[in-house]
Amino acid sequence: MAQVRVGTSGWRYPPWRRTFYPEGLPQRRELEYLSRRVRSIEINGSFYSLQRPESYRAWAAETPDDFVFAVKGPRFVTHLKQLRDVAVPMANFFASGVLGLGPKLGPVLWQLPPRMRFDAARIEVFLALLPHTTAGAAALAEGHDERLDGRALTTTDADRPLRHALEVRHESFRDPAVPALLREHGVALVLADSAGTWPVFDEVTADHVYVRLHGQDELYAGGYTPEALDAWAGRVRGWLAAGLDVAVYFDNDAKVHAPYDAIALAGRLIPG
Repeated sequence: MAQVRVGTSGWRYPPWRRTFYPEGLPQRRELEYLSRRVRSIEINGSFYSLQRPESYRAWAAETPDDFVFAVKGPRFVTHLKQLRDVAVPMANFFASGVLGLGPKLGPVLWQLPPRMRFDAARIEVFLALLPHTTAGAAALAEGHDERLDGRALTTTDADRPLRHALEVRHESFRDPAVPALLREHGVALVLADSAGTWPVFDEVTADHVYVRLHGQDELYAGGYTPEALDAWAGRVRGWLAAGLDVAVYFDNDAKVHAPYDAIALAGRLIPG
């Protein structure tokens, strides 16, 4: 049966404290609290810097058994290198502890910068590097450089499928070669709603759908109306009926809409 997971992009936001998070809740328990109310969360700290195995293991331990994390790939790969010569940086990422999530490791999100144009050859090389199993990720992690010496995790507790999603933000990716390449490599093209800031790419390219909701009327801040949530729920039901797994993450965190919107959408899809 196809599954849907609805959650938020991250969980550590000061404005959420004493609003969504109850008064007196210790910061160290915020993940525990949110993970009992949504079924998945994007780890976005991994975008800014390499995390450590002990962090990933702790996050896994703090969440319910059926919980799943999406993990955001590092901006060093996507924004600084813009996918050029990234075999070692990708090995460092996978060696940094991602595999410590064990069965709670969900899709890996690769978000490209708005300035990056479509380059078929560059995208093809990058897609070919992506590991599609945790055993493949462990093998890739073995290629890490000296920066990970003494702190690398290059083994997996079991060999599981590993999914990827690509979020693009430049109109040049409207090229029909893009979905063709992604289908060839089994990578989902992210459907992102960004209050009109970036182009919308709405095409299924894998056996799963990855949606990022950045704000209905205001980027990172606008909440979703009940009517908008009804419409998104309808889209999700359609994908599920087609046998596609679906992940939806709300990134409209600035005004504390994200957790409430995530819970509201999940309630439309999984009553009770």
